[in-house]
Amino acid sequence: MAVEWDIKKRIIEIGQRLWSKGFVAANDGNISVRLDDNRFLCTPTGVSKGFMTPPMILKIDAKGNLLSGKSLYKPSSEIMMHLQVYQERKDIQAVVHAHPPHCTAFAVAGIPLDKCVLPEAIATLGAVPIADFALPSSAEVPQVIREHIQKTDVLLLANHGALTTGKDLLNAYYKMETLEHSARIIWLAHLLGNVNVLPANQAERIMALREKYNLSGPIMACDPTPILTSQKTEKKTLHSTNPEKTVNQLSEQDITKIREEINQLLKS
Repeated sequence: MAVEWDIKKRIIEIGQRLWSKGFVAANDGNISVRLDDNRFLCTPTGVSKGFMTPPMILKIDAKGNLLSGKSLYKPSSEIMMHLQVYQERKDIQAVVHAHPPHCTAFAVAGIPLDKCVLPEAIATLGAVPIADFALPSSAEVPQVIREHIQKTDVLLLANHGALTTGKDLLNAYYKMETLEHSARIIWLAHLLGNVNVLPANQAERIMALREKYNLSGPIMACDPTPILTSQKTEKKTLHSTNPEKTVNQLSEQDITKIREEINQLLKS
């Protein structure tokens, strides 16, 4: 019981971190931890992750049935997604699902975070694919993640959010932090007009550090292909429409053109 109590406190702590960082809003997101092959702790549905208490954390079996007796709360509405992960990967001990704004924006745009850009992301996350869209809280969600979860610990969910897994809860949560931090940096680099992608030989050197730093779990190799576009060749920037104009002076036509240029960069 002492171990379960400690895990409940850690789930509450991670929920508060997700909420305070803006990775979730209102009652979004969910967290789970494996106790053994048939017992799991999970967050309840309809409760803000920033305001959870120990009685709210529920114990369920591998089919999602409540094990801790009667409760005022119900398991997360997306618990079947978590249980699918545990079924597919016996090494995974914790799952975190959230909606961090920047990586979710990439998921909404249909752009995987798979380029070799940041060393930390290359080593800990690898290429992050996008699972097909599935209706949240439905049986569709477990199905769309099945084809990816054997190859990676980290997923973007199309038009939905992100999913990270790990050998323990902190490990899964840190991957969520790294994912959002990386997405934000890449987003800002795109806005500046250029993203330097590391070549294959540098990416391979970074990947070789995984064993040194005891980084476990499957990982997909990132894409070292440079982003070479006509926009980049011509050194277009956000001010290319008219360098003398301020943001407040831009016309709707200017803004539309800027958006189109950014979208082309992101999709390249």
